Amino acid sequence: MSFKTLTWGVKASFRSYVDAAGGAVALSDGATHADDGAFVFRAVPGGDLSIASDGSAEGAARFTGTVRFEAHGGMLNVTLTDLGLEAGDDGLVLTAPQAPQNETRCAIAKLGPIEIGTDGAVILGAEITMDGMFQIADNYPPGTVMDPVRLD
Repeated sequence: MSFKTLTWGVKASFRSYVDAAGGAVALSDGATHADDGAFVFRAVPGGDLSIASDGSAEGAARFTGTVRFEAHGGMLNVTLTDLGLEAGDDGLVLTAPQAPQNETRCAIAKLGPIEIGTDGAVILGAEITMDGMFQIADNYPPGTVMDPVRLD
């Protein structure tokens, strides 16, 4: 199964908070908005991620696009870019470059359970990890349910 896009809203309440704080969300590098306010990232050719109907996964995929959240005069400054999905011994995870160095990758969300929609889309539950807490917003402790990830 080859995926063309990854759609993820991070967390609807986080997006609302940024908006209520007078902040801004900027999209670049090909990221776009979905109808529901989530963000759409395009697949980078060459990924070998496969997800079976039983929910097992193997391989990895990367996605282009950048979403930047900013509020409170820059005190809240979160950039999500170069997202990836990686299957490993601990299951499927959503990865991103580790800020601020961006030299290594970290798992920002643990994914699952996996559902296959009637339209063929793969819907993955998402829980923030410790690294994700540091990357996104330190007010969401590890295990907090985030918006689901959708693969088309």
